[in-house]
Amino acid sequence: MNTIKLKGTDDTPGVTLDIENNIFEISGRSMPEDVSEFYQPILDWIDTEMKKYKDKIVFAFKMNYFNTASSKLLLDILIRLEKMVANGQDVSVHWYYDEDDEDMMEAGEEYAEIVEVPFEIKVN
Repeated sequence: MNTIKLKGTDDTPGVTLDIENNIFEISGRSMPEDVSEFYQPILDWIDTEMKKYKDKIVFAFKMNYFNTASSKLLLDILIRLEKMVANGQDVSVHWYYDEDDEDMMEAGEEYAEIVEVPFEIKVN
């Protein structure tokens, strides 16, 4: 199985997509210069690798900031997860935010309203 493991930077989130260890997480700041170029391999990986996965998937978002361009790509990820749920896969989202970060809490609430995926919003 292919694994994606990207260390976060000042402008890009850390990403771990690891089927073998059942870890699916995006964390940190997301404001890459070319948001499509950064997220396309992640979207492709979800389309190819995750759709074959039969165990329960908990996809964790631990963002502390993302720009408008990134918000669209995060939604694209959530839409793919929604399609997996519609196809019978056991997928849920855990959206983490820092206790004093109302913006990230509200972002999670907004995403939860948009997609039909079991969604938990949790304090870090």
